[in-house]
Amino acid sequence: MPKIDKEQRFFDFSDYGRGPAIALSNLIKGTSITPIQVTIAFGMIGLISAYFILNEYYLLAGFGLILKSIVDAMDGELARIKERPSYSGRYLDSIFDSILNLIFILVISYKSSSPFWLGIICFLFIQLQGTLYNYYYVILRHNSIGGDTTSKIFEMKPPMAFPIESQRTVNILFKVFQILYFPFDWIIYKFDTKAYKIRQFPNWFMTMISIYGLGFQLMLIAIMLSLGLINYIIPFFITYSTLILIFIGVRKIFIK
Repeated sequence: MPKIDKEQRFFDFSDYGRGPAIALSNLIKGTSITPIQVTIAFGMIGLISAYFILNEYYLLAGFGLILKSIVDAMDGELARIKERPSYSGRYLDSIFDSILNLIFILVISYKSSSPFWLGIICFLFIQLQGTLYNYYYVILRHNSIGGDTTSKIFEMKPPMAFPIESQRTVNILFKVFQILYFPFDWIIYKFDTKAYKIRQFPNWFMTMISIYGLGFQLMLIAIMLSLGLINYIIPFFITYSTLILIFIGVRKIFIK
C-alpha cells in the first residue's frame, strides 16, 4: 500500500494483488514495457474472463478475475518504479474497470436466472460500492504525508498533463471518465458531504470499507463462479449494497 504513509496503512481486503504486482513490476522494470501497455493487458484479461463465463468455464473465469486484479495493480506500480506517472494511464485504468464491470455483470445475467434489467441495477450498485471505498480512500491519501494525489477528491476539470503525455489525450480520457463516474461520485458525496473535512480515518474503518474495493468484489465473484453459484451473484451484490448506508452511518456517528 504505497499510496499513504506507514501510520495510516490499513489491512485492505481488496489489495491482495499488490504484492504480486510489485514483484512482477520489478521483473519488467528494465524492459520497454510501459504502464499503459500493462493497463491494456488487464483489459484483455478481463475480456477473456468474460468469454470464459459466457462459455461456462467458471473455474478459468475465476482465475482470470484474480489475475486481472493483480495486473490491474501493476500499471500503477510500474509507473512509480519507472517514475513515469500519467493521468492518461490513471483515467484509462478507471475507464477499463467500469466497462469491464458492466461486461462481467451482463454476461453473468445472461448465463444466470437474473433478468437483464436486474443486471443493470446490480452494475449500478457495484459502481456505488466502489465509489464509496474510493471516496474515503482518496480523502485519506490527500491527508497523508507524502500520500498519492494523482486521484482528486473532486474532479471537475482535466488536470495539467505530465510531460510524457499529451494534454489532448488527458482531456479526452477525462471526459469519458466523468461520464462514467461523476453520477456515482455525486450520489456518494450527497450522502456524506462532510467526509472530506476528516483529517484521518481510523485503520479499522478503512479495513471495513475495503470490502467494497474492486479487487474484493472480483474475488467474491470468482469464488461464487467457482462454487457454481452464478445464479446468486446478482442478487447478492444488490443486497450487499445495503452496507453503504451502514458504513456512512458509522462514519457520521463515530468519525468526526
